[in-house]
Amino acid sequence: MATESAPAAETVYVVDDDTSVRAALDRMFRIAGFAVKTFDSPTAFLSHNHDAAPCCAVLDLRMPALDGLALQERLREAGRMLPVVFITGHGDVPTSVRAMKTGAIDFIEKPFENEQIIAAVRRALDASRDSVHAREQRAALERRLKSLTSREKEVFILVAQGLLNKVVAARLGTAEKTIKVHRGRVMEKMAARSLAELVRIAERLGLTK
Repeated sequence: MATESAPAAETVYVVDDDTSVRAALDRMFRIAGFAVKTFDSPTAFLSHNHDAAPCCAVLDLRMPALDGLALQERLREAGRMLPVVFITGHGDVPTSVRAMKTGAIDFIEKPFENEQIIAAVRRALDASRDSVHAREQRAALERRLKSLTSREKEVFILVAQGLLNKVVAARLGTAEKTIKVHRGRVMEKMAARSLAELVRIAERLGLTK
C-alpha cells in the first residue's frame, strides 16, 4: 500500500515495513520541503513507476521477503537507476561496504539525527538531478543524430576520427568540396561550434570507438 503527497518536481520514496518509521520519515521529509511517497513493502514499490523527475529512495535494509540490497538490485535490473539511501537498525561494516559499492549514496544506522538523513537525501537528489540532466542531453544529441542523412553520418564519423576533408573524400569516393558541404551541415545539425566540440559529441554518442 502506498500513500502519496501532491506531485512535486523532486520526490523522496520511502520503503519501510515499519508503520511508525514510515510515518516519522514522511513527516520529517515534508517539513523539510520534499514531496514524499511511502511504501510498506518492496513489492509495492517495485509495482510503482517512479517519476522521470529527480527522485531518490530511502530503503530500510531489513524487510520481509526482499531486503533493501536485493530491492536495489531489482531496481538496477529494471533500469531504474534512482539514487538510494539505506537506513538500518542492524548495521555492520561488510553490509555497509557492499551497499556503498553498489552505488548507495549513504548507509545510515538507526537511530539517526534528522539533519543526517536530510543531508543524505539532498545529496541523493543532487545526483538524480545530474543524472536526469545527462539523460536529457543524451536524448537531445540522439535526436540531432537522427536528423543527419546517411552520408552526413558517414562524414560525421570520419571527421570525428580526425581525418582531413580530402581523406574523407577519398574514403567516400566523392569530391573534397562535397565533403566540406556535408561537414558544414553536420556541424549545424549537431549544434557544434567547433571541430573539438563535434568530436566530443561523437564520443558521447559512442561513434568514435
